Amino acid sequence: MSFEDIIGHSNIKNQITKAIQLDKLSHAHILVGEDGIGKSLLAKNIGFMILGKNEERQYVDLVEWQMDKNKSTIGVSSIRILIEEINKKPFEGDKKVIIIYHAHKMTVQAQNAFLKTIEEPPKNVTILLLCENLEVILDTIKSRCQIHKLKNLNIDEMKEFLSKNYSDLSIDTIKVILAFSDGIPGKAEKFIKDNNFKDIRDITLEILLKLNNAKTEELLKYEKKLSNQKDNFYEILTAFLSYIRDTIIYKEVEEENLIINIDKLLNIKELANIFSFNKLNGIINIINDTRENLDRNVNPALAFEVMLLKMQEV
Repeated sequence: MSFEDIIGHSNIKNQITKAIQLDKLSHAHILVGEDGIGKSLLAKNIGFMILGKNEERQYVDLVEWQMDKNKSTIGVSSIRILIEEINKKPFEGDKKVIIIYHAHKMTVQAQNAFLKTIEEPPKNVTILLLCENLEVILDTIKSRCQIHKLKNLNIDEMKEFLSKNYSDLSIDTIKVILAFSDGIPGKAEKFIKDNNFKDIRDITLEILLKLNNAKTEELLKYEKKLSNQKDNFYEILTAFLSYIRDTIIYKEVEEENLIINIDKLLNIKELANIFSFNKLNGIINIINDTRENLDRNVNPALAFEVMLLKMQEV
């Protein structure tokens, strides 16, 4: 894939391309955005362009630095090894590119240890830090880097991405994927390839259908099912909200073409008969509160238990 073929992020691509052509590219950059937004794809293609390579493959002078698999953070010892790698001379040409994945996982001590290298890297070395949370990066690091914030793709860009990579998808499936992916290609691919998303949609729908009549003990059995989806907590909340959104729209206008979860239309009609507008709006508020609790690192099991009880009581 060429640099121009990457979907979205036009401003960043144009800015980088112009800087490289004018030989005015900064020596250090931070690419910040959600997981799956396209940081690594963009970084590698920036690397190819810097090195003057046209073929997409591994190059000795394009170093992709990953966090150790058995570690949850990047510590000082890892940074020292990285600095040694950065200081090695280019092998194939006169330029070298270092891509650092999960830069937001660097400890404060590691960032401080890396500061001098970021400030004064060896000649013709470009450092690209890939980051999901800019707030945890020290100001001293940020001030020495050019920061590029990757935005979620718009609807047309996401449709282009799906058409290009998954041309056999039905229109109904695309509608669901667009709703769940939130403009993030990686989320769309996860939805397509990961059966967990089918389970999430089924579980959340089942909860809503049983919400009014289920006994508390029966309802709380779902808490474990939700908590077991430890990597998909926000997708669970998105699933709930998508069903609530469809139910409200159907109650208001009964327009089937506006429904996102069109494959669950009969269930949406059933939910429209079960819930009042007040109840639906109350559930939305509870789900948003749950999202805030998860953002504050509240125990997921507790967060979902409280959510289910409040949803039943509203």
